[in-house]
Amino acid sequence: MKKLDWFILKSYLGPLVMTFFIALFILLMQFLWKYIDDLVGKGLEWYVIMKLLFFASSTFVPMALPLAILLSSLMTFGNLGEHYELVTMKAAGVSLFRIMRSLVLVSILISGLAFYFSNIILPKANLKFLSLLFDVREKKLAFNLREGVFYNGIDGFVIRVGKKDADGNTIRDVMVYDHTKHMGNVSMTVAEWGKMELSADKRYLVFKLNNGYNYEERIDLRRNEITRPFQRTKFTEQYQMFDLSGLQLTRTDENLFKKNYEMLNIRQLQFSIDSIRQELQRERKIASDNMYNNFVALTSHDSLARPYMQKPADSKTPSRPKPFFASNVLASFPPSDRAGIINAAFNTATSVKENVSVSGDNFENKEKLVYKHLIVYHQKFTFSIACFLLFFIGAPLGAIIRKGGLGMPAVISTVFFILYWVISFTGEKYAAEGQLPVWEGMWLASAVLLPIGVFLTRKATNDASLLDVDSWIKLFQKIFHIKTEQGL
Repeated sequence: MKKLDWFILKSYLGPLVMTFFIALFILLMQFLWKYIDDLVGKGLEWYVIMKLLFFASSTFVPMALPLAILLSSLMTFGNLGEHYELVTMKAAGVSLFRIMRSLVLVSILISGLAFYFSNIILPKANLKFLSLLFDVREKKLAFNLREGVFYNGIDGFVIRVGKKDADGNTIRDVMVYDHTKHMGNVSMTVAEWGKMELSADKRYLVFKLNNGYNYEERIDLRRNEITRPFQRTKFTEQYQMFDLSGLQLTRTDENLFKKNYEMLNIRQLQFSIDSIRQELQRERKIASDNMYNNFVALTSHDSLARPYMQKPADSKTPSRPKPFFASNVLASFPPSDRAGIINAAFNTATSVKENVSVSGDNFENKEKLVYKHLIVYHQKFTFSIACFLLFFIGAPLGAIIRKGGLGMPAVISTVFFILYWVISFTGEKYAAEGQLPVWEGMWLASAVLLPIGVFLTRKATNDASLLDVDSWIKLFQKIFHIKTEQGL
């Protein structure tokens, strides 16, 4: 039996590794297609792009691994059924469960590794990936000075060249606007021609300009608004240096991203959820106290408060509010004061309404933040469970359809995988909006897959012809015949 287990393992692990990397490659190409505009034209080093792709591929494992397990298990048992090896094993008295035993143990191992990955490795990969992606997207385009086009990629300067010679370094009809003083177009340099080159450390761009003028409006002089002083300086040769550090990729401190819920493990998520809930409870109490204080302030006038806010002599006896009539309240005040009282009451009520609206939005945002933390918390478990359940869909389904390769198994796997992710995404969306309890939304897909896996395993064990057209026709004829008899 050990040879049988080894044979099944070799038949399964090859397709598993192959389909996993194929799925990972497809998801990575989708990522490149989405962010291609943020990567092209920025002069990124090859190792920066490779790091970004590596961290991105790590974040795609929760999507690639379940698909790989589903497709590889379906391919393995489909090949065994297509070549009658599965029939031979059953004829020798080996049950389907015995054939699947070694792969079940592998699936349990993979599920455990998937949980470790989602809890330990994935948060770190998300931190590296999202922080690097943020810096890459914020990076300015690489220096690209084109003929006849104003270039403002260097902080504080706008440069225009009329023509560039074939050597790429000689420039003609040069115009440089200096905005480093942040006072507008008050300083400009023009030159007939020049040379441009990088400094030895590549941090500065050096322009060697020839035969030109410096124009400057002297707004630093007294009474410049009236006299409008203007200065022109002619030069034969002049050097200008431009700092290119703003064009380099600058890394943001990763500690700024660490508190995001996608970068936390289970223990950190639990701590963060408790902290947010305590903060939310504290803010609700403060808002409630403010509401009461505003109401007291609104009715704090002596003659206004006495008839309607009397406290009982015995503090243990609950007070009964007296009927409130605005006309009775205003009647106790002189007519000249009534308009001011109404205006003050209206302003106070408007302020209270705005405070309630702001507090409500704040409470809603905090609650949604808790939902997002809980979603990530449950995802660490649903990921590993999905790997296990999808195996029990792919393996018996492959034994039923008895088709190997990447044809029929790929189609069926795609259908089940899309079904799983649509249900999972729908449940996650409803959970994030608070329409469903988080645990219901996140475990909805697993709850749908479980009976499907049990049904397919049972059918495969009993050698049921689930995809046989004749069997379905006989079944419908039988049902139709029963209905006909009942009608008679």
